Amino acid sequence: MKKNICVLFFLISISLVAQIKGKVIKIKDGDTIVVLLEDKTEQTLRLAEVDCPERGQAFGNNAKQFTSDQVFGKNVVFYKVGKDRYGRSVAGVFYDEDKYLSREIVKAGFGWWYFKTSKNTELQKFQDEAKSKKLGLWGDKNAVSPWEFRKSKKSKEK
Repeated sequence: MKKNICVLFFLISISLVAQIKGKVIKIKDGDTIVVLLEDKTEQTLRLAEVDCPERGQAFGNNAKQFTSDQVFGKNVVFYKVGKDRYGRSVAGVFYDEDKYLSREIVKAGFGWWYFKTSKNTELQKFQDEAKSKKLGLWGDKNAVSPWEFRKSKKSKEK
């Protein structure tokens, strides 16, 4: 029991150190935001566990607007979980006390659960629910995932 309490305390203390606070000052697209940190530096964040439609793709503007409506101008807390291939920090972003931005995007039907990098099956359930209710992009019976869209775009460029 004492060992479990020590492990729990250690994990909580690590998570407190790892949390970063900032204010959202720009929305680049549905799954990429820019945060102004307390030290006045800017950080671009790619949202963890979600992939939103690209610019020029159906629902790309809708996803960007949804993300903007949720967090633009708000103070957020985020946890870095890695870097993407472009060098951006990948992060879980929380706002309004306990809302997880990636979850809210998937629930509203403006992004796909990015199962390639996420083991959070709760997001799969929210995606399935949004799909069954035809929310957001799921209202389009020919919805194309962003990774398929990017792949087809590369094929056309060759």
